[in-house]
Amino acid sequence: MFIDYLETPLGLFEFMATDIGIYQAIFCGDKTIADQHKKIKRNDMTVLCKQQLIEYFAKQRQDFTVPMVPQGTPFQQSVWSCLEKIPFGSVTSYGEIAKMLNKPKASQAVGGANGRNPITLIVPCHRVIGGDGSLTGYAGGLERKLWLLNHEGVSLKENTHKPNKHEVLNVKHVIHKRQDKTQYLR
Repeated sequence: MFIDYLETPLGLFEFMATDIGIYQAIFCGDKTIADQHKKIKRNDMTVLCKQQLIEYFAKQRQDFTVPMVPQGTPFQQSVWSCLEKIPFGSVTSYGEIAKMLNKPKASQAVGGANGRNPITLIVPCHRVIGGDGSLTGYAGGLERKLWLLNHEGVSLKENTHKPNKHEVLNVKHVIHKRQDKTQYLR
């Protein structure tokens, strides 16, 4: 296993690879580069991935070309393949992906597969929103999702997400917390 990290505007990002491609890429909560320094073991895939991530955050890259080898069920693989086809600066809904898969009633299953995406950001699960145009769940936190969409120039409809009194859209709040939905990746 090969592993490396990148400090991003959204917190530390971890990516793991085999000799043939990236198999996991996630935001790692409150960990820091110093915490992870002993774990770093690079190969050509991690070097390429890091370079492309740096370019993405610098607004110099819109598409990732690093080879990927995500592990999942055939249905999850089909959903992730659809995610890869969502263009930079665009969004689609869970229902639209279900239709692409010829399973128009499978939008909830698509949402489940989307939430299990092991290569977040690079396989752009953040580009999926609710059928009504609302900002919906993201394993990395809605704040990160909103930041990523804004970074890509996506303007969501006004008031598509109304935080309740216990919820504040604040990137700094989620950077230092690892979301429960990504625990299964560890």
